[in-house]
Amino acid sequence: MDINFKGKRALVTGAGKGIGRSTAKMLVECGAEVIALSRTQADLHSLKEEAPTIQTVCIDLSDIEAAVKKVNSLGDIDLLVNNAGIALLDPFEEIKMGDFDKIFSVNVKAPLFIAQAVSKRMIAKGSGGAIVNVSSQASMIALKDHTLYCSTKAAMDMFTKTMALELGPYKIRVNAVNPTVVMTDMGRIGWSDPAKAKPMLDTIPLGRFAEVEDVVHAILYLLSDKAGMVNGTMLPIDGGRLVQ
Repeated sequence: MDINFKGKRALVTGAGKGIGRSTAKMLVECGAEVIALSRTQADLHSLKEEAPTIQTVCIDLSDIEAAVKKVNSLGDIDLLVNNAGIALLDPFEEIKMGDFDKIFSVNVKAPLFIAQAVSKRMIAKGSGGAIVNVSSQASMIALKDHTLYCSTKAAMDMFTKTMALELGPYKIRVNAVNPTVVMTDMGRIGWSDPAKAKPMLDTIPLGRFAEVEDVVHAILYLLSDKAGMVNGTMLPIDGGRLVQ
């Protein structure tokens, strides 16, 4: 399937590592003008070396007012990938109030208000657009020690749906991808132990975790005109985990 984003401006959050980094690079390969946002300057520097045309922005999304101000200064955006997120994992009885505020700030508040800022400009421009929120299978099933993380991703799924409802009349499509464990560098560290991985793999009919490219290809499809009638969907990238 040929996907071409020539003439489109794309913003990718959490673009320093993993899914966001690969998404930013593949968008460039597909012809988009890409703005990569990350809180880690070293990651942005190495990304710029690999893809010199990418514009990089270093900012911490936990300071949402500063982040929105910066996004507003970037001009019109046609494609948005809300990828940035954090995971704070504890048993339910050990959850800390400060962790609740931190994870909801980055995983819910930041993508919602960044999407708001971007969509306002899309509406004013009048040419539509596409937004993809990177959620998780954890929005749909309970995982041990994941109360906060699961809750943030469930919230993301719901604001994806309401955004699709309210922005659809402006020809702005909003969708989410919901991956299982993804074999990013961090994912390989966390899930390379067969004893830990086997119970999870046993629940996945395809018998493997997702590779970064599995997620990125789905994101690009949802951003593209090939998905012109796809709006408000949560797309599991989970090898069939959720069929059980």
